[in-house]
Amino acid sequence: MADSDFNVPAPYGMEGYDMGALSVQQQEELWDFKINARMEDEVYLREHPEVDILLGEFMRTVLLKKPKNIREFAAEYYTDARLLEKIQRKVYEREKMLKLK
Repeated sequence: MADSDFNVPAPYGMEGYDMGALSVQQQEELWDFKINARMEDEVYLREHPEVDILLGEFMRTVLLKKPKNIREFAAEYYTDARLLEKIQRKVYEREKMLKLK
């Protein structure tokens, strides 16, 4: 991967890329690692729909309630004794809906 192949601006708020920091081989190995990590993450998330539901339900609740103290709200949300039951019910509902399609 030559310098000209990597002509992408740095993410907002970050310094520019230091193209001399890694050798070409290291850059290729890092790129392969990132691709493999993303593929493994996608497989994991497909096998665990509860992760998507857990995060989605949290975001939905945050946007509905708009709490002033998000950290306190998150702590209460994720320590709710009924959370497991709620998520299991949502997983069941999603699986049921997918079977109907």
